[in-house]
Amino acid sequence: MNQVTSNDGTSIAFDQLGQGAPVILVSGGSVDRGSNAALATLLSEHFTVFNYDRRGRGPSGDTLPYAVEREVEDIAAVIPAAGGSAYLFGSSSGAALALEAARQLPSITKLALWEPPFILDTAMRPPADTAKTFHDLVVAGKRGEAAEYFMAKVVGMPAEFVAFAKSQPWWAAQEALAHTLEYDATIMGDYSLPEARIAEVKIPTIVINGSKSMPFSQPSADAMVKLLAQGQRKTLEGQEHNVAAEALAPVLVQFFA
Repeated sequence: MNQVTSNDGTSIAFDQLGQGAPVILVSGGSVDRGSNAALATLLSEHFTVFNYDRRGRGPSGDTLPYAVEREVEDIAAVIPAAGGSAYLFGSSSGAALALEAARQLPSITKLALWEPPFILDTAMRPPADTAKTFHDLVVAGKRGEAAEYFMAKVVGMPAEFVAFAKSQPWWAAQEALAHTLEYDATIMGDYSLPEARIAEVKIPTIVINGSKSMPFSQPSADAMVKLLAQGQRKTLEGQEHNVAAEALAPVLVQFFA
């Protein structure tokens, strides 16, 4: 494991694998860098992969107060270790963060996004006060309730699945990351499509979704690619939001190569 220091003094931990052009992986909500571990291994056959823990996760620090700008600075802090420029991949709400980083950082030269959860249909969006709800629950020591709220109200999982999840050994990890749910909700804002910011991204960008994923994913991806200066689209047949690394890696290899 390696570490760099972000602009505000926060330590950011990352794994470095493979050789070749550098690719930085950005994880989504309720997970740490372990969620990208299998993908990192596959990509390392072609690239130098930097799989980092976002602030508040794993061994990375968590300097408060939180701001999206600090997370962009965290990505910027990893780029010198990659040689001064890099390709960037983001998953889910981490894709929304990667989009913002690409908009701000000229050292990012290609961008790949897996299902950024921008939602065109207002009726399908999470409540507008979702970030505050997560904050209040965690401050009150109700980490489990925060994780439940994420699964039920943000992801939209049925009550039976949430009850099942609470009985699983990995539920403790969900509670441990509950404080970061506020961070991802802050990144997403009201979950609407940030058209002006998307249009400012001028580098080659691919937006990928799964054919069996959430109903908002395809129309959102289609709308995004129309706004991008150099946008590409890809739908992975048979894939849900929790995409298989074996299905995603070949698309990223072809795009980044």
